[in-house]
Amino acid sequence: MSLPVNLDMDVLRSFVTGIELGSFARAASRLGRSPSAISLQLRKLEDQVGQQLVQKHGRGLVLTEAGEMLLGYARRLLDLNDAAVNALGSPALTGRVRIGLPQDFAETWLPETLGRFARLHPGVRIDAHVDRNATLRSRLDEGQLDLALLWDEDGGERDGAVIGTLPMAWIGPRRGVTPGTDHPIPLVLFGSPCIFRHAALNALDAAAIPWRISFSSPGLAGLWAAVSAGLGLTVRTPHGLPAALTALDQEESGLPRLPSLSLHLLEARTRSDPAVERLAALLTDVLTVAIGEMDHATNVAPH
Repeated sequence: MSLPVNLDMDVLRSFVTGIELGSFARAASRLGRSPSAISLQLRKLEDQVGQQLVQKHGRGLVLTEAGEMLLGYARRLLDLNDAAVNALGSPALTGRVRIGLPQDFAETWLPETLGRFARLHPGVRIDAHVDRNATLRSRLDEGQLDLALLWDEDGGERDGAVIGTLPMAWIGPRRGVTPGTDHPIPLVLFGSPCIFRHAALNALDAAAIPWRISFSSPGLAGLWAAVSAGLGLTVRTPHGLPAALTALDQEESGLPRLPSLSLHLLEARTRSDPAVERLAALLTDVLTVAIGEMDHATNVAPH
């Protein structure tokens, strides 16, 4: 009877980091290793599992079916490893973290990330508040939040970590026809104040394109439903769109170009709290990777 194969955690971490960052060269920099060392680790992992995990695709690499399967297991193994190290190697974190999130992320990246944090630090209570940018900013300033993810409205956001930049896009139904610019364009938007509304109306006015508000909603689900029903176009980032919606090609649609938005993670101006700092670090890592994946898709640069 052959002995079971014991997968090396360091090797698994290099594999997962390379895939999540979109490049094994970036993984080498993040983990403090040379690119050649990461390459050796990848080959070792393929030898251990007896299958090819990545394959060439154009100038980059993509996961094979076996690689996709291993990636899920590897992430869970690393979570268990990190939970064990945290439980045994340092005092358990306790306390409460109040975090504010834009609606754009409440149903996509963040639930899994907050769940991961809760598993690693069960003694910390997380209170998540989902709301619009202006409300989150006000609650942070008033001391009602410890952390807040905020869109940069004017390019002059206070302090805080810049997580990444996402483009704004005109969003319409995948099955529908883009309204022409000869008649007022029907728009589905939040009420004021809203940075996406402001950007959409400014862009249309600057291009002398007439518009009308056909539907207004206080929540993102309402916007998606109205656009899916063909009531008009909206403006958001391309992140997390429902399957029935798509970002429109600006040249083909004749719609004006829109600006990009920076995403910032801000902490309240209070005394340092280890639980807040640990959650801020995890969010920064996860969102940086997720935004990078939007740019690189599943391609992995040669290593």
